[in-house]
Amino acid sequence: MDPIELATGDGLVLRAWQPEDAEDVFRACQDPLIQRWTMIPVPYLREHAEDFTGAVTRAAWAAQTSAPLGVFDARSGELLASAGLVSLDLPNRNAEMGTWVAPWARGRRVAERAGRAVAHWAFEVLRLRRLTWRAEVGNHASKLSAERIGFTFDSVMRAGLPARGGGFVDGWHGVLLPGEVCDTPPAWVAPGGPGARRARALSSPPERLPAGPCTLRTLRESDLDDLVATFRDPATVQWTSIPLDYRPEQGLDFIRKAFPAMWLRGTGAGFAFADSDDRFVGTADLRFSPMDPVTAEVGYSAAPRARGKGYTTEAVRALCAYGFDRLAIGRIVWRAHVGNDASRRVAEKVGFRVEGVQRASCVQRGERVDGWIATLLPGDLR
Repeated sequence: MDPIELATGDGLVLRAWQPEDAEDVFRACQDPLIQRWTMIPVPYLREHAEDFTGAVTRAAWAAQTSAPLGVFDARSGELLASAGLVSLDLPNRNAEMGTWVAPWARGRRVAERAGRAVAHWAFEVLRLRRLTWRAEVGNHASKLSAERIGFTFDSVMRAGLPARGGGFVDGWHGVLLPGEVCDTPPAWVAPGGPGARRARALSSPPERLPAGPCTLRTLRESDLDDLVATFRDPATVQWTSIPLDYRPEQGLDFIRKAFPAMWLRGTGAGFAFADSDDRFVGTADLRFSPMDPVTAEVGYSAAPRARGKGYTTEAVRALCAYGFDRLAIGRIVWRAHVGNDASRRVAEKVGFRVEGVQRASCVQRGERVDGWIATLLPGDLR
């Protein structure tokens, strides 16, 4: 297969790598994000770039095992990105697409624009029947670019991608078929669309958010004792599904995995909230509905020593405001077991409107109980 050159109508040129590109590739691949989300060697040396733009590229095109392409500005010739088929199986007519974007070219939708050109070439010239796009869970920018091209992501592949240093990590797996290339991004992920706003927010979770007398922040291992005490408190046990006799090892697992996984997978946003001394006084989270992407459900818990001081109300109010503003949520749902008056007072102070009782709508340790339900819209927030 002979190397190709593609020109887009919006100022990009895609062509096979040449040895003279090595210095720019070396410079781009010093970027922490490229090193974080790809499998390039780290540290990335000049000889790596020279080998990639020379012998590796020539061998790939000759053997028809991949189609590595550099992406350049049509006017200036500046290197912008890498976009091509990182693996190619012509006999079975399928391939995997892969991209990275130089740090100086970000914010210009280069991966999307170049990837779209590669997809058209793959389907219309190579007559492929299927393209895939794989990204490590948490690489929201890469997934967003693929979705704008038309790739469909159905689920998370657990331990589906090789990890740097050995082992495997969870991955997203997208598929694109002939006729599905989107020359105009779908509304959800279009620039300014709710999916695009959410992807940006999830890519860089805030370290701290002001919340009246307290602060929303990341859960820390130093919070362990206060977290366990909160989850063992009789009131918490009575009104939640927290396991009985909550143990420190369960708390440590929660701190390390629960909220971080929500951010990485894009299923929600979770925080601890802390007092003026930065000591843990509770948790608050938003979980996106899998059935309705603009709906989320709020959950919260408060340490016994912090109750009655307004901390929980302010934390929930700040979290909901963040959800409406940054996470493109249009509707937040609150649920609680009937009788949980303290949780209901917090919700009503924030602005939630109680809609009624849902019979047997909550599950607590294997039993179904009646639950209150309330909703909050952006205009309801007090």
